Amino acid sequence: MNVMKVALSLLKKPERNVRMHTEKQLKEFERSITMFGQIRPIVVDDNYVILAGNGLYEALVRLGWEEADVLQVSGLTENEKKKLMLADNKIYGLGVDDLESFDVFIAELRDDLDIPGFDEEMLQSMISEASEVTNTLMEYGTLDEDEIEDIRAARERKEQAMSDGAARPEPVHQTAEQTGERGPVRQSIVCPSCGATIWL
Repeated sequence: MNVMKVALSLLKKPERNVRMHTEKQLKEFERSITMFGQIRPIVVDDNYVILAGNGLYEALVRLGWEEADVLQVSGLTENEKKKLMLADNKIYGLGVDDLESFDVFIAELRDDLDIPGFDEEMLQSMISEASEVTNTLMEYGTLDEDEIEDIRAARERKEQAMSDGAARPEPVHQTAEQTGERGPVRQSIVCPSCGATIWL
């Protein structure tokens, strides 16, 4: 692959481009170029018409660059040029993010989330949420001292009641007049631990 330096003034935008570049995308292109430089060449035909890299070209011009790394592809027919333009834009969109690897990368970059193409606050909130979930999972199933003491006390009360020979609570019969309802008599028992009435 023969990449060469070419003045931006010599490059020509195609009459039609299959990809429209939003202002937000161009700003992210600029951020990336400022951070990393030009990391891939602009692809042109024999006449320096851009086949791939129109957004990169626009960002370089906006940043005031005078030349760029360019790959010139020679001998293509007009149909092949159109196919190349379509393929270049489509193929990148067919990839699928590996979310597990993405999460690992973001976690490792915890304090340095200024990444072109991403919103730093959104990435920071993802890390915070992941930390909260991890903490919740680690605490899941654990009891604090008060809860442990309550369980011990309840068990002791139960054991004491059983050792005292406490009988099982007998159902209490209530008449329709007592319940204020029409129909058959309802039964209930009183819980020996909490005193609540349980209707049968």
